Amino acid sequence: VQLQASGGGLVHAGGSLRLSCAASGRTFRNYVMAWFRQAPGKEREFVAANTRVYGSTYYTDYADSVEGRFTISRDSAKTTVYLQMDSLKPEDTAVYYCAAVHAPTEDPTEAFEYEFWGQGTQVTVSS
Repeated sequence: VQLQASGGGLVHAGGSLRLSCAASGRTFRNYVMAWFRQAPGKEREFVAANTRVYGSTYYTDYADSVEGRFTISRDSAKTTVYLQMDSLKPEDTAVYYCAAVHAPTEDPTEAFEYEFWGQGTQVTVSS
């Protein structure tokens, strides 16, 4: 099982980026998919998670710092998860990681819950 993150880059404050995380090896329909980030000198922190509730209904969690600016979603084939990032701020600068774990999970905001991790993609927001 592999997760491949992409879409990072350099953007000015107020701009947008869309990150993608492609899953290979299996479909992730019944998996919790999430994004975390790690800034230099800081611990890895939760950004957003997407959990299947039933059928095609998914529940999303967001960190307070990104609520209303970031949107997590999946494609219809459930093999790619996206993170649309709008109104970016310099404090959003970090390496962004996608992660996955088979549902259910106790707390989707905790990094230790996740079994699979992508390699990370750098997001830099200039002021």
